[in-house]
Amino acid sequence: MMERFIEGKMHVFGDNIDTDQIYPGQYLDVTDHEEMARYCLKGASAEFEEAFIKGDMVVAGKNFGCGSSRENAAIALKVRGVGCVVAKSFGRIFYRNAINLGLLLIVCPKIDEIAQMGASLRIDMDQHTAMNLETGNSAEIEPVSDYAMKILNAGGIKSLLRDEEMDPTV
Repeated sequence: MMERFIEGKMHVFGDNIDTDQIYPGQYLDVTDHEEMARYCLKGASAEFEEAFIKGDMVVAGKNFGCGSSRENAAIALKVRGVGCVVAKSFGRIFYRNAINLGLLLIVCPKIDEIAQMGASLRIDMDQHTAMNLETGNSAEIEPVSDYAMKILNAGGIKSLLRDEEMDPTV
């Protein structure tokens, strides 16, 4: 089950971070997921790899994950250990790929008002809020749909389908 509270340090990015910035095209021939994770957000930040600690959050502006439909971008974020991605909005195909892989994405239209590089962010899934724990400022998040939560709680769409095949009451 998804935790009620999700907390992590913020790594803040701007608008229109595309899938080529999340997972640069020069690494598309890499197929090992652990190695893929090393290149996560390399196209957007030279510091991310060293600064990121498993469970930290990626925070961004509008249209995070726009661009090509490459699944590698969502895989790299998930395997890297991103606690969740919080953005004003997401590219539609990226959003679906991430949810299907079991990566939590949070839509927060006013995240830019509370985002602060390196500060701790708490997501309250029940109260639908994101709070900067350094400043106490908060913003409303959009609820994650029941079906998306079902996929996330199963660990991804493949796990959900496998579980449903084994037990049709799931």
